[in-house]
Amino acid sequence: MTIKTIFRRAKVDDAHLPQDLHPIIRQVYASRGMSDPADADLTLKGLLPPNTMKGLQQAALILYQAILNQDKIIIIGDFDADGATSTALMMEALSLFGSFNHDFLVPNRFEFGYGLSPEIVEVASKQGANVIVTVDSGISCHQGVERANELGIDVVITDHHLPGAHLPEAAAIVNPNQLDCSFASKSIAGVGVAFYLALALRALLREKNWFSEQGFDEPNLAQLLDIVALGTVADVVALDKNNRILVAQGIERIRRGLTRPGIQALINVAKRNQFNLVASDFGFALGPRINAAGRLDDMTFGIRCLLAKSDQQAKEMAQELDLLNKARREIEQSMQHQAEMILQQLNDSSKHNATAIALYQRDWHQGVIGIVAGRLKEKLHRPCIVFAQDENGQDIKGSARSIPGLHIRDLLENISSQHPGLIKKFGGHAMAAGLTIAETDFEQFEKLFDLFAIEALDEKDLQGVVLSDGELPVEAYSIEFASLLRESGPWGQKFEEPVFDDVFTIVQQRIVGEKHLKLVLAKEDVALDAIAFNVDLDIWPNATATQVHVAFKLDINEFRGKQNVQLMVEQLSLDNL
Repeated sequence: MTIKTIFRRAKVDDAHLPQDLHPIIRQVYASRGMSDPADADLTLKGLLPPNTMKGLQQAALILYQAILNQDKIIIIGDFDADGATSTALMMEALSLFGSFNHDFLVPNRFEFGYGLSPEIVEVASKQGANVIVTVDSGISCHQGVERANELGIDVVITDHHLPGAHLPEAAAIVNPNQLDCSFASKSIAGVGVAFYLALALRALLREKNWFSEQGFDEPNLAQLLDIVALGTVADVVALDKNNRILVAQGIERIRRGLTRPGIQALINVAKRNQFNLVASDFGFALGPRINAAGRLDDMTFGIRCLLAKSDQQAKEMAQELDLLNKARREIEQSMQHQAEMILQQLNDSSKHNATAIALYQRDWHQGVIGIVAGRLKEKLHRPCIVFAQDENGQDIKGSARSIPGLHIRDLLENISSQHPGLIKKFGGHAMAAGLTIAETDFEQFEKLFDLFAIEALDEKDLQGVVLSDGELPVEAYSIEFASLLRESGPWGQKFEEPVFDDVFTIVQQRIVGEKHLKLVLAKEDVALDAIAFNVDLDIWPNATATQVHVAFKLDINEFRGKQNVQLMVEQLSLDNL
């Protein structure tokens, strides 16, 4: 557990929010920027209208013509959970609309690299593609689109990543982050963009009397929301109102048992309870199992699990994904240990005091460098990039993770513009990005990465902070209030789950597992169970400590049919008691 400072959020005006909200929830909502009372309403009627997303109508028209002519549609996905869910959603939606001639391809990261490459276009062409639909990718794939155009294949790009200065010459581009797109949710995930394309295509088919002419009922696309919710949370996009509606509605369907066999099987293998599923279960349990397929093997397997029609098939595939996830964790732990050893060896060098960390080792696995970068970022509270060797043996690919205060994609763009040719390609978001450089350029890039980060960050940005929503009154340590917190979500990126803090008396403390601290804490006359993961064993257990300052999330622990309140510890501090 990284040592961070517990810092309380300032109280903000919440009088504009509904007065029937619990006062603590009202303050939490207001502190996360909820300015409109309607933002607390997560029913489907609050979704942004599709007609505000640029390119949707043109994309829908191309797909309508393809379905009408039974042209071959190939969906080109990406090898992460957002790409997998986007692909599965488009496959399901096209089937619901009466297409019988569509399939998907996912570029194997070890053979084709990322996105719509000329090589993957050749594969699609050999499979008879008339139309290619990219999902969660494509906005920077100029060469792939050029090759498709040469082969007479229409390309529909659906993406959400930030575009460059010039867009590919595609037949249609749907991306809310392109210029002149008035769609308000700029943080929508790739699977959300795919869902909006499905909405637009259904509207067009309705206008063309397609469903009545084909003799089947217009499909209810709410049945796709379980996939949308999973991909949205797993991609760690900001949960603005539109994304919160998509996630909340997807969770509600899953809790009601209205989910597909693949997601149900993933819930079961992850040992989660579908009836009280929360958004974090997507991010920490289901998403990593799907991601494991793309990281270590072939994301096709993860997509096939989502598309499975029988419970037995889904169960077998989910179990295989679970095994892949365990293997991924072992590789990740080994790499993280090696990375930490490298940093320890460099304690006396400049890297020890570096503002930004870049690490590379030839035998590291390309599939897990992003996870390792994320773990190091959390541990060191520094922007981190971890590199692994590319397939060609000359380049290295890096996965970057950043901290608040540093937009990592913008930083890479600054380096690239001032040092042309150093970064061969890059892309990403504020908090995560990917890039490719020559192996021989690593040392130069490492120095520049640190220098540019020094310019962008100040000392306070480098201080690890846990933001707290303050103390809880004793009566709030209850199953009822913990349940209310759970139901007041979904919580996630940019709409953070509430964290509270207080000083407690330590009643009991012991290590469970290898380095998790199990506590019984007391507040006034209330005894509370608490668990802190990955504590520093040089500090805990601490026989001399009688009190501790704890930042925590309020949770409900279920064991043998009984429920009790449990504090999920974010930070333990013995300072200033």
